[in-house]
Amino acid sequence: SASMFAMFLYLTLYIQNGLHLSPLATGLRFLPLTVVSFFVAGAAGRLVHAVPARLLFGIGLGAVGLGLLLMHGIKPDSKWTTLLPGFIVAGAGIGLCNPTIAQVAVGVVSPERSGMAAGINNTFRQVGIATGIAGLGAIFQARIESKASALLTASGIPGPKAHTIAHAIATERSGAGGGGAVARAAQLSFISALNEILLVGCVIAFAGAVLGALLVRSSDFAHGTEHAAEAAPATA
Repeated sequence: SASMFAMFLYLTLYIQNGLHLSPLATGLRFLPLTVVSFFVAGAAGRLVHAVPARLLFGIGLGAVGLGLLLMHGIKPDSKWTTLLPGFIVAGAGIGLCNPTIAQVAVGVVSPERSGMAAGINNTFRQVGIATGIAGLGAIFQARIESKASALLTASGIPGPKAHTIAHAIATERSGAGGGGAVARAAQLSFISALNEILLVGCVIAFAGAVLGALLVRSSDFAHGTEHAAEAAPATA
């Protein structure tokens, strides 16, 4: 949630403001990720009965991290298809993670507490998205301002004025639609900052993959094993 889901906001800004596509066209560009996630989730729902959850966590979040890494490297002349390989790989990772998270959340408590566990899981999902957006946004704004200031100074604008304009670009996206050095600095700084937070999101996802693989244990399931925990509601 703090990596891929939080990144949707900044990828949407890039596709709409950077590539100048409409909201509808932008939404259609995300379809490959959604479709892959939908079908992989169906398969993963059956795999959770046969494959250890920690393995699915590791593979799923690892795929999310790899997808974000594949999106890295956007250039000023890039098209939306630059993101396509990453969308497909990250979509597969999301599809693996979502049913696994749900299964583990209710599997580590007794059946009468499954509603509480599902609620806690949903709460942390929203917290992850919110903190991810905030954290990535802070890095994103800071890197835009830093990059824009350097570009404007290099173009001959005096330092204090360049810093003021760069701050306006970072906070208001001023100059993004105009011409000249300011518009160029706005475009390049936005892309540079986006590439950096893609790497940050990638690190978050890989860290989650390692932690999920190490910390989810069959012994923690309420009925002793993952498979027994799955079977318990059916016999209750």
